[in-house]
Amino acid sequence: MRKNLKIDQEMKELWPAVRVGCLQYKVKVEKKNEEMWKYLKKDIFKKAKDDIFDYGINEIPNIKESRAAYKAFGKDPSRYRVSSEALIRRIGQGKGLYEVNTVVDVNNLISIESGFSVGSYDTANIDDELVFRVGREGETYKGIGKEEINIEYLPVLADEKGAIGSSTSDSERAMITDSAKEVLTLIYSFSRNEDLEKALEYGKKYMEQYAKATDIEAWIVE
Repeated sequence: MRKNLKIDQEMKELWPAVRVGCLQYKVKVEKKNEEMWKYLKKDIFKKAKDDIFDYGINEIPNIKESRAAYKAFGKDPSRYRVSSEALIRRIGQGKGLYEVNTVVDVNNLISIESGFSVGSYDTANIDDELVFRVGREGETYKGIGKEEINIEYLPVLADEKGAIGSSTSDSERAMITDSAKEVLTLIYSFSRNEDLEKALEYGKKYMEQYAKATDIEAWIVE
């Protein structure tokens, strides 16, 4: 069943341009797709380095707008970086990327190419009703491979049980493991442009091609 995502009114008031691109699909998670890594290293790493050279990291399209949105929500974007910026910084520093699994790797590919933060969640571990909102005062969760993350004032995805993820770092609750059968991938946009539509289009293509996703539903929440 398709998840129902809404954007919180308070978030809309603080940053009217916020939109979320959604991809929900069936999948068999595998360890690695060699073709994807070849493409990533040959083409996408080069694009990321060119973008850093052309714009400077903080001014890369869609990272720039995300940083401005963080400030509007009350979070310092230099201390709590949007995940796309963190990924592109790693590439710029020559550190490469972690190999996780086919879904997470494609998730990161979409993020690097678009400049948007992208999160993927196991639908079995989240409710059907979801909200994208600003993190509440004192709110935290256990991050993937991290200790408790302070998500107060960050853009946060939540359900009835609490926060699941953010555009900086996701929680362990709905992380993608080998047992995931259905996934919801969200592209978080804070920009007034059509890059979200484009990212949704090639994101769908990449998930089919590199993660063998099937029965893909794609839509945008405004």
